[in-house]
Amino acid sequence: MLALNGDEAVAYAVKQSNVDVIAAFPITPQTIIVEKLSEYVANGELKAYYACAESEHSAISMIVGASAAGARTFTATSANGLALMHEILYIVSSLRLPVVMAIVNRALSGPINIHTDHGDSMAERDACWIQIYCEDAQEAYDTVIQAFRIGENHKVLLPVMVMLDGFLISHTTQNVDVLEDEKVSNFVKHRIPAEIEVFGKKVPLTLNPENEVPLTFGPLDLWDYYFEHKRQQEDAMEKSREVIRKVHDEYAKISGRSYGNGFIETYNMDSAEYAFICLSSTAGTVKSLIDKLISKGDDKLGLVRIRTFRPFPYEELPKALEGVKGVAVLDRSGAFGAMGGPVYNEVRSALYDSDVHPFINGYIYGLGGRDMTMEMLKSIYDDLVETVKSGKPKRKIEFVGVRE
Repeated sequence: MLALNGDEAVAYAVKQSNVDVIAAFPITPQTIIVEKLSEYVANGELKAYYACAESEHSAISMIVGASAAGARTFTATSANGLALMHEILYIVSSLRLPVVMAIVNRALSGPINIHTDHGDSMAERDACWIQIYCEDAQEAYDTVIQAFRIGENHKVLLPVMVMLDGFLISHTTQNVDVLEDEKVSNFVKHRIPAEIEVFGKKVPLTLNPENEVPLTFGPLDLWDYYFEHKRQQEDAMEKSREVIRKVHDEYAKISGRSYGNGFIETYNMDSAEYAFICLSSTAGTVKSLIDKLISKGDDKLGLVRIRTFRPFPYEELPKALEGVKGVAVLDRSGAFGAMGGPVYNEVRSALYDSDVHPFINGYIYGLGGRDMTMEMLKSIYDDLVETVKSGKPKRKIEFVGVRE
């Protein structure tokens, strides 16, 4: 058991995961991750090549080259740094490179802000990266280890983002139960590149001049094949569902820790008539509210925490919400011009063709790091109960904790 903040927990997991190449550029509140990794490399605890790039765009570009050559790679960033990587993120996924990247969620400029919201990673939700949101430092540690196994699976071959809330998780120290180095190493092993058949010969899918058949990465891909390659990415994302669940369950066996079924985690849903749906650290506050309500004799509120946002758990959600009268969906990112936040719209879409049709209210909160208190959550609960009683949602978007 170690006292680690979220950033340190991520770095510790990377140190144990047989990573070959790290390229990064510091940005608050992610900086601690790459600082710790540079220390591990400098003092010999981690035998990896560490490149300090001149920008986040350069860092992810270095990672592209290293991953294409067959290396296990890692990087991390936040907010504006992730936005600077934007064009390369699509290249990483289209080249089927199993890069792992930690995103310490931070509000995008402007105005400039260094505190948490999910606008940065939500902006990349359609870049064909697997996206997993963590509730605390322990889960961040566990998820980074799982991410290497998920992305490198030959059925998947997609990059993975692991999200943790800036400052709320990244800079908050908690007890983190770490595994022995050998146990993690045996779990993640070393990256084994997939093989493809070219002109009747099987060769590793790597950028290597010694391959019997040379391969080209990143060619011009016009209307004649582009569509087929995008379809392959969609297929890989669907296949990742089975892999995510399997890796999650295998990790639970060696660690004793699990997070729902790997996609969603529920809390007090057996007796719930109302449910909150949220991502990341806010789930802890919701659980505290639920416990407080139960202590007063009210056991009607439950929680569904979405852990894996991409691929979205559209099959798991309706099952979790059976029998629920009203749902409050909490979004920590904006919805400029839309009917609601990203999570709200995904939840509504997932329920549309199902037999589960509770009232759904959408609430936007916490932008730029503003607190979500138990009192605010209680007001949302009261609002949700009133909505169900009246039979009419007030409007598609409610803003919580803002000066109107």
